[in-house]
Amino acid sequence: MWISGGCGRCIVNFTHAPEAGQRLISCLTIRPPVPSIPAMSLTSLCLRFDQTGSPADVLKLAERSLPPLGSHDVRVRMRYAPVNPADLNYIEGNYGRAAHPPAIPGHEGCGEVQAVGPEVTSLKPGDVVMPLLGAGCWAQHLTAAEHFFARLPESIDPVQAAMLRINPVTAWHLLTQHVALSEGDWVLQNAANSGVGRALIQIARQRGLKTANFVRRIELADELRQLGADAVFTDDEKGLEEARERLKAHPPRLAANAVGGDSALRQMDLLAPEGMLVTYGAMSRRSLKVPNKFLIFKGLRLHGLWITRWYEQASSQELHDALEPLARMILDHELHTAVEEVIPMAQYARAMQRAAADSRAGKIVLDLA
Repeated sequence: MWISGGCGRCIVNFTHAPEAGQRLISCLTIRPPVPSIPAMSLTSLCLRFDQTGSPADVLKLAERSLPPLGSHDVRVRMRYAPVNPADLNYIEGNYGRAAHPPAIPGHEGCGEVQAVGPEVTSLKPGDVVMPLLGAGCWAQHLTAAEHFFARLPESIDPVQAAMLRINPVTAWHLLTQHVALSEGDWVLQNAANSGVGRALIQIARQRGLKTANFVRRIELADELRQLGADAVFTDDEKGLEEARERLKAHPPRLAANAVGGDSALRQMDLLAPEGMLVTYGAMSRRSLKVPNKFLIFKGLRLHGLWITRWYEQASSQELHDALEPLARMILDHELHTAVEEVIPMAQYARAMQRAAADSRAGKIVLDLA
């Protein structure tokens, strides 16, 4: 049964998922085939690592046999997969969930259904899909039960669709699940030039919200304004004073924090009484030490967000509510993720080096052809 959101015009469809906590199958490691099922002769390429370490050093291009399809399984020919910081951390052994090598990384991607099991009802060969799994996307083929895939519109840009699962959904969650915002409300964010930051600007604009954006380099201001940013400030004391003057008549009730340290303290300084700071990253690697005045006199609320855990716990309806509007925005060219280069998977070492570089014009995306 598909979640249709109560209308016949929905463009993202998927079957009812299992109970929370069972959503992500054990795809984080490479498992041997079940002895009672004969192995198939089909083979495919993947990127895998046998030990944690520097991604450019420990990754390798490997051939593997494809498992036979179960009655409810779907085999997807993967097309594209981005290289995210979470992927690099996972390979290095520094991610929130430990890797258990040998393993195939890749938190998100996009592909096309190649074959389905005899009892699959929601998907058919040729459908464009996005895996809902937590890893395993850096492979030419991905096989899982049908409820681990969301069907996307056939006309969607596959490179943009490959980058839908993490950053845009994180931005959507920040804007919709923590504070009841009304059209015209202001939202604070640091790391505004990050993938989540850029997505948040575009989604906020589409929802009629205004964004006050903090960046390390003010030369990014014009580029962010073109995306829809209403105000851009340097993430320092000078920027704080400018933001305080700009926002004094409209103190924000929500701040998205991806940096921590002094940057987060500046956000709390600007928040309205009883406002909320949602932390989803720690780019500065500095702990958040909250002055008592922000808790006692302003009554600020602090919350954390790890989108991986949300995926594990979200219902099918919650997944639909997030993915449907974002897919529509991609189709309508209202949501775009910048891409620096699409690199063939055989050149994985160069892709890892480019993804780890400090200065890039956009995402590094693997071409899994």
